[in-house]
Formats: sequence, C-alpha cells, structure tokens
Amino acid sequence: MGREHSDISSNRSWQPNPALDVPLYRQIEAYIRQKIITGEWSAGTRLPSQRTLAASMSVNRSTLVTALDNLTAAGMIEGRHGGGTYVSGTGWHSMAHASVPNWSEAAEEGWYYPNLPEIQQINQAEFRPGIIRLGTGELAPEQMPNEAFNEILRNMSSRTHPLNYIEPQGSLELREALSVHLQSSGIQASPDSILIVSGSLQALHLISVGLLPRGSAVLLEKPSYLYSIHAFQSAGLKLSGITMDEEGILLGHLKRAIQSAKMAKSELDSESFPLLYTIPSFHNPTGSVMSCQRREELMSLARNSGISILEDAAYQELWLDHPPPPPLKASDQEGRVLHMGTLSKAVSPGLRLGWLVGPVPVIRRLADIKMQTDYGTSSLAQEAAALWFAGGHHTSHMERLRPELRRRRDLMLGLLHRYFHDIAEWEKPEGGFYIWIRFTADSLSIRRLFHACLEKDVLIHPGYLYDRLDASHIRLSYAYASQDEMERGLIVLAQEACRLMKPSV
Repeated sequence: MGREHSDISSNRSWQPNPALDVPLYRQIEAYIRQKIITGEWSAGTRLPSQRTLAASMSVNRSTLVTALDNLTAAGMIEGRHGGGTYVSGTGWHSMAHASVPNWSEAAEEGWYYPNLPEIQQINQAEFRPGIIRLGTGELAPEQMPNEAFNEILRNMSSRTHPLNYIEPQGSLELREALSVHLQSSGIQASPDSILIVSGSLQALHLISVGLLPRGSAVLLEKPSYLYSIHAFQSAGLKLSGITMDEEGILLGHLKRAIQSAKMAKSELDSESFPLLYTIPSFHNPTGSVMSCQRREELMSLARNSGISILEDAAYQELWLDHPPPPPLKASDQEGRVLHMGTLSKAVSPGLRLGWLVGPVPVIRRLADIKMQTDYGTSSLAQEAAALWFAGGHHTSHMERLRPELRRRRDLMLGLLHRYFHDIAEWEKPEGGFYIWIRFTADSLSIRRLFHACLEKDVLIHPGYLYDRLDASHIRLSYAYASQDEMERGLIVLAQEACRLMKPSV
C-alpha cells in the first residue's frame, strides 16, 4: 500500500502577537524555523496549506507567504512537483543535520496502515471551534451522566484504591458487575470469561494479532464500520464484504463467502476457521437491525459451517422504539461467539472502557497479549465503572437517555423531510445514532460534497468510508449536534448538495 509523506496539522494554540515590535511575518518565520531546527518538523514533513495556516494564525495570506518565501530562500522548506510545501530534505539544512534520522521516511515504513485521508480530516476537524458535527458517533456532552459520575467519584474518594497493577483480565469487581449486567440481555458469562479492554478498538486489535493468522479472511457486512479503521488490514488480514438487506447480512452470500474463505485457508495450510464480524443491532453505519429469524438462521449456518462470530454490541442498548432481538451470544451454546461491548456509546467515550466475552482459553490468550501492550486498563476507570453498574446508575441513565435520543432522531427526520425530500431517501432507525441517507442524483460527488461542507464548517461522514465503492450515501448522526446546529448544518448540506448536482456551465 502506497503512503504519502507525513502531514502536520495547523497549531491552533500559536498565533503571532501584533503587540510586539517584531513584524508578524518575522514571528511566523521564527516559529516555523524553531519547529524545523528542533526536529519537531523533520525532513519530508508536509506543511498545511497556506489558506489553513493563515486562518489558524489569524493573519493575511500575504503575510504568511512572505514568511514562507524567506524560509524557502534559506533552504528550510521547499515546494514540490504536484503541490504542497515540505520541510527541505536537501541543501544546507539537510547537510547540517546529516546525522538526524529522517522520521518522516521512517513513519512511512511502519507496518500499521494510516487512517484514510478523510478520517484524518474528520479527527482534526471535530475539535475545530465552530464546527457542526453532523456525523459524530458520540453523545453530546450534555447527554453524558456527569452528575452520576460526580457522585461515583465522591464515593471513590472515601475508599482505599489499589494503585498498583491489577490482574491481566481486569478488575474482578468490574467483571463480576458485568457478569450480572450481561444477564439482562440473556448472556450467561462468568467473570473468568470476560476481558476488560480500553475500548472496542483495543479488542479488535487484540483479536487481529492474537487469534487470526496473516492472510486470513474476515467476513463482514458491507458497508461496515470496520472498513473505516485498519485494525485487521494492518495485521495482514483480508476483509470480505457481504451484501445486506433490511434484515441484516444475506446468508446466501455469506455461505458462498465462507466456502471461498475455506478454500483460501487450505491453500495457506492454516488450522484457523473463518471469522465473521457483525453489528446485528443498530448497525454502523446503516442503523439496521438483524431480524430474530435472520439471527437464528445465522447461528445455524455458523454451526454447520464451523465459522466463529465476533459480535459488536456497541449499540445494543440504544433502542428507541422497542428492544432489539437478544444478542447472538445469548443463543450461543458452543462458545462460537465473541461478544464485544463498550461504555463509549451509551455512557462516555472518555472512560476508554469496554469488554470482550468469550471462551476462557481465548480470553486468557488475549489478556496475555494485552499485558504486553499496556499492562492493564486504568484501575481507577475500572473502579468507577464497577460502581456505575453496581449502584444501578446504568439502568437509570438509559431510561433518561432513550427519550432524549428519540426526540433528536425525530427532529432530524423532520428536518430531512423538509430539506431533502426531493433529493435523497432514508429509513427511520429504531435505535442507535445513525441515519443512512442516499442521494438519488447520480451526478452528485459525495467526495466533493464532504469537502464543500467542511469548507462551511459542517462535518459529515461520507459513505465511502464504510464501503470503498459507495458513491451515494452519507452517515448522519442525531446524537451530537444541538437542535440549532442540526438545522443549520442540514440547511448547508442541502444547499451544497443541490449546488453540486447542477451541471457546470
């Protein structure tokens, strides 16, 4: 996979000071020079665009250009064929730093894939002042249980805390609380079969490096959240997408994919079995729910074909109209399903806390790998989470959260009907965060729409992040933006979509 030179984001915390006697362009020049001389911006590092830098520094573009011209003349930066300005890798500057490692080049050689360019832009833009986040898969700050956690922290202040390392699988107190909590969704799991992880992403990484040989195929729905990250691809695994309908993954397509994966496995002379990654409840990004009958048929197919299943239940509890069918793990009688849960969606992403349920040998294997990477998830976060479940906070929080999410969903649906009824189509989600909206005009470029909206401080998630071949969808979220932001952002989105649909003259 080809990789580009490392980029740097504009530093929002630094701006030249007009009150100083030193001209602004000289201050900018000195700032960039210092970054280069200290090695923070190494050879080959790409600078942000002139427009972006000028905006972040609150200066005229001509002022910035003067500073950049001086740095170019000094041999510290250079323009390159195809566009862009980079820290120089030639001339006196590189000779003076000949013994300094080329970190930009080294960064390109690492085996872990970089995020897609749009994902990197999204990750940076989400923290930009004034941005309207229409695609963010996260609760708004006012929906998070701040009062409950303040109470928990007060209770923790009167307890004695173990500040040393804890056992590999995580806090026993938390695993016992989770064992009880999981029973409410029909899952019988002893504390020994639960691994505490630092969010679902860590669970995915542990599975990718700990259970599957390189070259194996991972089956999954298409589109899928898993396409937007590189946890499995970076471990040398191949993603094989399976078509969906409104009831979930199509089993006929899945059966053929399993046969192909088994043939490839025999060529690899591998003892492993195919793995299916699925989000059956309030799927990300489509919001769909796998029907009860489809779940039963899927489990039957898994038993007959010998595949294992990784069930992502991040949105399982975020039902708005009625609960979804029980998770796949609830009907698992063979230890075939690995069940992944998290507090990031329903409670707080900042806790960085999730769990994985599976057979004890698998849990111990992954716990051993986890100890080699971080030596355990924060003990204080685990203690707070244990009190969260044991104190009944989770149930009361979900009872308060669901009506608010339902109100937000209905508000967004109403705005979509008002502004998008003649240019797009969508389904009403029964839970989760997302509305999967499809624009009906073939002439609309979703990539251009993403960048046009970003220019106007509206952030959306294009569908091709979840399916590389998707050219018509975007993922909208009603969980984060306020009512005012939601309407203003959707008006901008509709205007930009209509503008881009018009044929150029």
